[in-house]
Amino acid sequence: MRLHHTSTGETGPRIAFCHGLFGQGRNWSQIAKGLEDVARPTTFDLPDHGRSPWTEHFDYVDMAEVLAENLTAIGGEEPWIVVGHSMGGKVVMLLALLHPEIVDRLVVVDMAPVDSSGGSEFRGYIDGMAALDLERIGSRAEADAAMTPVAADPGVRSFLLQNLRREGTGWRWQANLEVLGRDLDRITGWPAERVAGLAPFEGTVLWLAGERSAYADEAHEGAMRALFPRTRRVVVKGAGHWVHSEKPDTTLAALRALVTAD
Repeated sequence: MRLHHTSTGETGPRIAFCHGLFGQGRNWSQIAKGLEDVARPTTFDLPDHGRSPWTEHFDYVDMAEVLAENLTAIGGEEPWIVVGHSMGGKVVMLLALLHPEIVDRLVVVDMAPVDSSGGSEFRGYIDGMAALDLERIGSRAEADAAMTPVAADPGVRSFLLQNLRREGTGWRWQANLEVLGRDLDRITGWPAERVAGLAPFEGTVLWLAGERSAYADEAHEGAMRALFPRTRRVVVKGAGHWVHSEKPDTTLAALRALVTAD
């Protein structure tokens, strides 16, 4: 599977960015642009999202293998710094465990290698998006109004509606809502049985956690360090789950320090 991606930069290490559920590679564009002078960023649309192909079922290991194939196709044997937020964080963690030869350094943004099914708000988002009558939507403003009962926060609504694209005279969802909805338990879960027996990843890991989020708090440190012993946890003050969009300057500074470290 060839993932849709955008690559920039001409010098420095390769760095890949993977988004979370309902996201797209362009969610990382601002951060990627801020690294172009010291790295070669590539932002990816993961399967079932953005402009990348759809699948028939959601599987983290399959997704990590697809990412590995794409990184190799782009960079050959050159190792990567890989960055993943939320769902993308689980993908890059699995990539590092399954293919440590591809990963030089790892950045996990507000996620841990555990079941995170407490994020039940995503069920409401999927149901609300799927229930939207696209044939009756005349404009993006109308879609925004229709989604208000589903997501009261304007920022969250804007994030969800980035998946709504005009096609001819109508609209369609770029995200594969059928699969994402059906397999939401897999998305919020963690395939522990499929990584059992794998050696821990011994490379450097930067673990960015939102201060106001519960997805990567102190309760998850044991699980994280068991698989990634060289983890450095950094709590981003004032940030919730979407650390890189809420605190882009802090995120960029942390990544620049990692990229330029000896």
